[in-house]
Amino acid sequence: METTLRYQRFSLAVITTPAIVLAQQTSVNEPITPTVEVRGSTSSYDPRRDDTVAKIVLKHDEIVKHGDTNLLDVLKRIPGITVSGSAGRGSEIQMQGLGSGYTQVLINGERPPRGFAIDTLAPDLIERIEVMRTANVEYSTQAIAGTINVVLKKAARTAEREFKIGYEIGRDTHSPSANLQLSDRMDRFSYSVGGNLVRNGFEGDVPGVEHERDLNGRTTLLRTTSAHENGLLTTYNLAPRLNWSLEGGDTVALESVVNINRFRVQVHAPTSTEIGGLPAYPQKETRMTNDNASFRSGLSWTHNLESGTKLEMKLGASGSSTGNTVYRDASGNPVFGLLTRKIDSQARDRGVSSTGKASIPLREGHALTFGWNGGIDTRDDARTERDYLQPLLDIPGGDERSSGRVTHLALYGQDEWEITPRWSVYLGARWEGIRIRVSGDAFGTAHSRSGVFSPVLQTLYKLADTKQDQLRLAISRTYKAPSMQSLLPDPYTTINNSQVEPDVQGNPRLKPELSLGLDAAYEHYWGEGALLSASVSTRRIDDYTRHLVSFDGRRWISQPVNIGQARTHSLQLEAKFPLTAIFSDAPALDLHADIARNWSSVDAVPGPDNRLGQQTPLSANLGADYIRGALTTGANFLFKSGGRVRLSANQTAYLNVQRDLELYALWKLTPTRQLRLAAMNVLGQDFVNEGSYTGTYGVLRNRTTNVNHASLRATLETKF
Repeated sequence: METTLRYQRFSLAVITTPAIVLAQQTSVNEPITPTVEVRGSTSSYDPRRDDTVAKIVLKHDEIVKHGDTNLLDVLKRIPGITVSGSAGRGSEIQMQGLGSGYTQVLINGERPPRGFAIDTLAPDLIERIEVMRTANVEYSTQAIAGTINVVLKKAARTAEREFKIGYEIGRDTHSPSANLQLSDRMDRFSYSVGGNLVRNGFEGDVPGVEHERDLNGRTTLLRTTSAHENGLLTTYNLAPRLNWSLEGGDTVALESVVNINRFRVQVHAPTSTEIGGLPAYPQKETRMTNDNASFRSGLSWTHNLESGTKLEMKLGASGSSTGNTVYRDASGNPVFGLLTRKIDSQARDRGVSSTGKASIPLREGHALTFGWNGGIDTRDDARTERDYLQPLLDIPGGDERSSGRVTHLALYGQDEWEITPRWSVYLGARWEGIRIRVSGDAFGTAHSRSGVFSPVLQTLYKLADTKQDQLRLAISRTYKAPSMQSLLPDPYTTINNSQVEPDVQGNPRLKPELSLGLDAAYEHYWGEGALLSASVSTRRIDDYTRHLVSFDGRRWISQPVNIGQARTHSLQLEAKFPLTAIFSDAPALDLHADIARNWSSVDAVPGPDNRLGQQTPLSANLGADYIRGALTTGANFLFKSGGRVRLSANQTAYLNVQRDLELYALWKLTPTRQLRLAAMNVLGQDFVNEGSYTGTYGVLRNRTTNVNHASLRATLETKF
């Protein structure tokens, strides 16, 4: 079997880019984001205001302000970003209300290894977070909604040693954590090492309701499930970096990041039938263990020529190993008897990569950059399914093995030019090519070859007769590549298979989604730290992918399918300012707020409500920070609207409203010691998942609720 797929599985890129102003560099071999402005000092430089490439940059002090223990909780407060789920437990990160792979998340400019739980990354290891709504050709253009680049800490100018220990407690959670940061500089050598440990125990109810009505509105089926879960998620993070400054000005750096997760959960889910027939298995007990370890390491070299040209090269290696075991015990229906299944799956990924770049200054305010990145990634999967009470019993489809090999190459060039003191332009182009070979016991062998060309234009214009107002415009070609898992037709089976609880499997004929996007923004800077902005964006997506449910004659199956063209539009407003920008004698109170409205439509799905799946229609964020002496306090409120989403002629999902209130306080006890307190989910917001399927018999609805409660966290931080 051979298919033609035009996409790239992995794309690796070096973050480091040319420096128009060397004063931006803060450590040996530290990556610098491209700019086209000439600045005399870093104190007046604001990347959001001054860079031609539009971005939001969140610095380390802002990242750790709330004392979060994972990256997911940090991202949800950044304007334009929404999140769903919990860290390490099927979370999703969205920009412009779009998730499911439309938002690209990178570590140091590179895609993390497969299996890397980036949402569990410790905030203390992060130096800054860069949020870009429009593509940048130095990174992969697999970024229809935008890119979030997480830059890990670099070596410091002076010795730094910091230790943090914390504990979070609530009705449904108990979570100790510890973090250690070490860095120092010795002549031409510097280093930094960050380590983090979080152990999150959780327990709670997950009630569910299954309700069916016939075409006359009469209830024909009503089932309730009283599920209860308890589990433990343990996360380890380690991020060492070594820097050497060589004779002649060359620099060499070795940086790595390791992420290890151990997940254990047990779910007891008895189902009661009030109206209608029994499900296949009314009594269900599930026990799951998931162990994942992944790493990425890279050795980079930087050389500066006398002409001002800067050369950079990097060799990288990555790998991950995942083991998953699920025990299923189910009974309660004499027609189906007893189910005792043990499902083991193992996956191993390995990869090598090479990146390089030449940055050529032409004249003041004008620079060219050319580069490449490429590599080879391999993956091996094995899955076995057995009756653990009768291990010799043969289960059809119980043993499956697959392997894949991905060879990828990307070439890019960009021109950044300050045409006038008020007008600057960024023009880039990137070609990404990929060759894939996948083989498996269940589907034979599939070959694919792809190539995507992505031009990008961004421009910044500062309005005449003012230093406060400026306009941005960007046009870009981006895409979303299918994941390796979405291509493999290996099914993940459910216990009580139905239209609203189908098996899930991939599609070897899946094509990439291609997008043409337009972004525009108006920004008004009216004081120190004061900003008002309005931005709009629109995307046309070809070969849009959606998971459709169908019956294969034996079981209900959900499978990704390209269904045609989709369109999405966004409007975002943002304001942030210190109160002193309005009243000179006001208290030290900083305010920030943003609101985003998203619209979309899918041509192949009949309306109304034929929106992109899981897109957030409206999100808002309101916060305040107050400083008085040694005490800093603050609050943040998040809101996400819901609504009905029609996924196909038969399928409908319901997004529920979410409200999240957080409070924090930081008390500086001594110059080297401080206490941080935080209250999370103060409103006790539950997480609800709801969907329906309409057939010739009527409408079947399914609703599950993760009951959540407020929690408190205390963290003691010490520098030594």
